[in-house]
Amino acid sequence: MSVDPMAYETQFFGFTPQTCMLRVYIAFQDYLFEMMLVVEGVMLKKLDGIPGCKVSPSQIRKCTEKFLLFMKEHFDKLFAKMEEVLLQLVLNIPKNVLLPEDRVQEQYPYSKEEFQALQDELQQLQQQCRAEAAAEQALRAELEEQKAVKAELEKILQCFDGLENICREHGAGNFKESFALLTQSSKKLQDVLKDVEAKSKKMKQHDQLM
Repeated sequence: MSVDPMAYETQFFGFTPQTCMLRVYIAFQDYLFEMMLVVEGVMLKKLDGIPGCKVSPSQIRKCTEKFLLFMKEHFDKLFAKMEEVLLQLVLNIPKNVLLPEDRVQEQYPYSKEEFQALQDELQQLQQQCRAEAAAEQALRAELEEQKAVKAELEKILQCFDGLENICREHGAGNFKESFALLTQSSKKLQDVLKDVEAKSKKMKQHDQLM
């Protein structure tokens, strides 16, 4: 069998020429074996009808095997010649023939260096696309977070608006001023609470000493 990969022929036919020849060889070989079995069966029937015939079936089988070996040796020689002719003249694409799907390479030829440069540029573009996709995803996540914060701020503003309306209804004046007074009162209450807690601790310590 030929060792030439014949890649261009494989691209055109859809199968390797060597595989085609191997299948043809196996088909011929199987047919030869079947033919020998048929011949052996016919010989057994003919000899069985001859009175006094001393040829046994085992002897016929030995003769059949010898004849099969002889035929196979000659068949292999003939098939080798046939394979060489078919691979060169039938299943071979001449060097000057260009397949239709490869004509674009004839119009736009490029070297290995140019092809490698294109591969490198393509890889860089793919990396940029991945980086942009990741950045877009991060921006979308940040936008969603901003939407959530905006919704919370709107709730707080609505709460302040409600408090301001309540202050107006009860004649408390400006909400900001009321809120400032409320903050000051809260601080005073905290100071008083701290003072009470300090005095309470001192009284407890005094009771323990007594």
